[in-house]
Amino acid sequence: MLNDSFTLVLDIGTSSVRAALYDSNAEVVPETFVKNERRLSETDDGGAEIDAFEALEQVLAAIDEVTVKSGGRTIGLAAASSFWHSLVGIDADGNPTTKVYAWAENRPAKYVAELREQFDEAEVHNRTGAPFHSSFWPAKLLWLRSEQPGNYARTVRWISFSDFVLLKFSGKLRTSVSMASATGIFDQRRCVWDDELIRFLDLKFENFPSIVESDGETFVPADDYARRWPSLANTNWFPAIGDGAANSIGADCVESEKAALMIGTSGAMRVAYEGEVPETIPEGLWCYRIDRRRVIIGGALSDGGGLFRWLKDNLRLIGTDDEIEDEIAKRRPAEHGLTFLPFLFGERSTGYHENAHGAVLGLRSTTDAVDIVQAGLESVAYRFAEIFDRLNRVVDVREIVASGGALRESPVWTQIIADVLGRDLFLPDTREASSRGAVLWALETAGTALRTEPDSIPDGALFAFEADKTLAYDDARRLHEETYKRLIG
Repeated sequence: MLNDSFTLVLDIGTSSVRAALYDSNAEVVPETFVKNERRLSETDDGGAEIDAFEALEQVLAAIDEVTVKSGGRTIGLAAASSFWHSLVGIDADGNPTTKVYAWAENRPAKYVAELREQFDEAEVHNRTGAPFHSSFWPAKLLWLRSEQPGNYARTVRWISFSDFVLLKFSGKLRTSVSMASATGIFDQRRCVWDDELIRFLDLKFENFPSIVESDGETFVPADDYARRWPSLANTNWFPAIGDGAANSIGADCVESEKAALMIGTSGAMRVAYEGEVPETIPEGLWCYRIDRRRVIIGGALSDGGGLFRWLKDNLRLIGTDDEIEDEIAKRRPAEHGLTFLPFLFGERSTGYHENAHGAVLGLRSTTDAVDIVQAGLESVAYRFAEIFDRLNRVVDVREIVASGGALRESPVWTQIIADVLGRDLFLPDTREASSRGAVLWALETAGTALRTEPDSIPDGALFAFEADKTLAYDDARRLHEETYKRLIG
């Protein structure tokens, strides 16, 4: 039956909500694709938030539009990927008591020190897969308890935004292993909420959403939404999986020898595989889950495509993006002599210094704006190289698959990263990797085989590293790392 139906997919990001129908071979139905842009509210004191009901309405509007465009197609499944690390409180009626706080929320940073005083961070990191950082729930909850006591007291559940969406759709408060695994309060090996951290926070298990008993657990729309979307009345909805997990699946990176490197607004490099959590999770990396069978380990950068856009906007470069790219391509690796620290939004991997700031050192009278942009792009590549080195302590990465709008729009940046890593990068033509990953995961979990096998080698572009440039970047990377340790680490 499901082979003759379609899957509705939501990709809930911090900067947009995407939705579309996919067929039984995990191919998008182009005329149903919807993308609604949005922005997080950034506060002067480091906040990154969005109103829960406003964010919900954006999701509902996307579904409205897809169902109109569906043309009467049978929709058997609904799947979603959603941004990891979000936190929102709800009261006994399921209404939000706080804003939705995203991964970039930095106001809880000062509470990280309290966590480090109370716990052995290495031990907690090896159990939960998450270092102490403002991105994760423990610091956020300490911050809310201290600085929003009224809202905190009214809260009966602490949940992810995707859990809030599912609650409103179905009336059920559940979360997936994938979403729970990236909260920083989840035991990666036992697949349960972490009791030691919960006791420290003076909370109880019932203050968090129930984790689905099996990865295949689904829900049906509540009556109000069944009436709003008749074509979805009998659709089986899966709880969302994390956007990074979905992206790795969509990029066909679910083997320990293959790494997925993604740059959108932010950036990440991950390896996903079926098996056990490493006995020791390397310092500076995180470890989450796709589901109960598969682990995903890697590092994340707060500054990715957002940094590139910031540089272009604020340096007021003359020329089109293509002309800027062409100019950078003419220049030798790191010949500008600059050292750039790409921490406009603080640091996540590998040092997790949330109070880190960006910096440019080595400015001279001959430095121009393109030099600074080039140095910024190279610095992000150096941070990826640090993640890559640590990943290779637990796996043997032989292939790197790239994805993300920032890399598609900047072949020069993709080539820089390949040269810094000293590895070829393959950038497949597959668009919307997170959406595709969510539908592939849903079809697999539902026990539905694809009608035809996907191409073993998808179309795309290969960015082959140039050995002489890699050598040049080795020296620049060492200087970058020395400067990082002196000023930040």
